[in-house]
Amino acid sequence: MSTTTVETAAPAGPPAGERTAKRPARRRGEVSPLGRLTSHGLLIVASLIALFPVAWLVFLSLGPDKDDYLRPSGIWGKMTLDNYTFVLQNTNFFDWLKSSLIVSLGTTFIGVLVAATTGYAVSRMRFPGYKKFMWVLLVTQMFPVAVLMVPMYQILSELQLIDTYLGLILVYCTTAVPYCAWLMKGYFDTIPFEIDEAGRVDGLTPFGTFARLILPLAKPGLAVAAFYSFITAFGEVAFATTFMLDDEKYTLAVGLQSFVSEHDAQRNLMAATAVLIAIPVSAFFYLVQKNLVAGLTAGGTKG
Repeated sequence: MSTTTVETAAPAGPPAGERTAKRPARRRGEVSPLGRLTSHGLLIVASLIALFPVAWLVFLSLGPDKDDYLRPSGIWGKMTLDNYTFVLQNTNFFDWLKSSLIVSLGTTFIGVLVAATTGYAVSRMRFPGYKKFMWVLLVTQMFPVAVLMVPMYQILSELQLIDTYLGLILVYCTTAVPYCAWLMKGYFDTIPFEIDEAGRVDGLTPFGTFARLILPLAKPGLAVAAFYSFITAFGEVAFATTFMLDDEKYTLAVGLQSFVSEHDAQRNLMAATAVLIAIPVSAFFYLVQKNLVAGLTAGGTKG
């Protein structure tokens, strides 16, 4: 008895020279190396463009002479911190800083409180004219400062609020509240209405529901509103110049003008003061920056 062995030949593949390595398929959303390099390059260029004015301001603030901005190359050999020393010791910088913080934080507190309650009421309640009310707030932003200056001055004068922090805070709230109310209304629209119903089932009043349930969920929107209100008050010049008469109550933006006269401009001191002014704003931005992106994007998901 014989046994026959059958051998099955393996299929012949292409010659070794003809074999080519298959390129791995790119997954959806994956960026090519060239695309990543291009995007990183564009981001670096954009960052340098954004940082250049800040770096240039800091550089000019180190020049000891007021005309160094005309010959910036000469600053390298004579950099000094004397400008900062002069501003801190020989001007009312700390009085200006105190006034700016009082006005800015006051505007932030009152503006965010009014804007949050307004936005919540329009988002949750349906009262006659609620849509027109929001449009009226938007229309108030159409008027330039020059048109509002005289009537606001007359109103504050009748209320005896000229040259007071409260008067300036109320003026800034007229700018901050309308925008922040629209912002908060859009953000409250993204919070499910079922949360309000659950709070009422648990026995909470409408205000209790708003304070205990809704506000903790609205922290990103509140952070954006607070940042906008703070910046609006901190850097404003026209109203502060008109309504604040005592130089000790000047804000930083108004105090900065004291370095400019009819025939002279101490630009080195202005640059040093501008750098010092940027420090509180940067610190406030650092405190709220975690919630800024979420607050800016979430409010636009619903009308």
